Amino acid sequence: MQGYQFNKQSEEEDLTNVIQSEDSIISFQAHLPLSLSKAMNDFIERYPNWDQYRLVQAALAGFLMQNGVESRSISRLYIGNMFGLSSLIEVE
Repeated sequence: MQGYQFNKQSEEEDLTNVIQSEDSIISFQAHLPLSLSKAMNDFIERYPNWDQYRLVQAALAGFLMQNGVESRSISRLYIGNMFGLSSLIEVE
């Protein structure tokens, strides 16, 4: 499937590993259109304190909140990712 990759092959392999945190987390693998993958990579290069996991978590939590999901843990996840101390430190 050319043009549909989440990131580099090594990053796809990382997605299959379970991430440890305070909540139970399941890992998933997703194929993205090339334009979305490029935009995500460009953003991460510009803001190195973000990574693909943080970006996807913030995007999913924001989408769910905007579409009526009322969950304190989802709200905390969204707010923590978006408005944490290191949310938008840009590389010069």
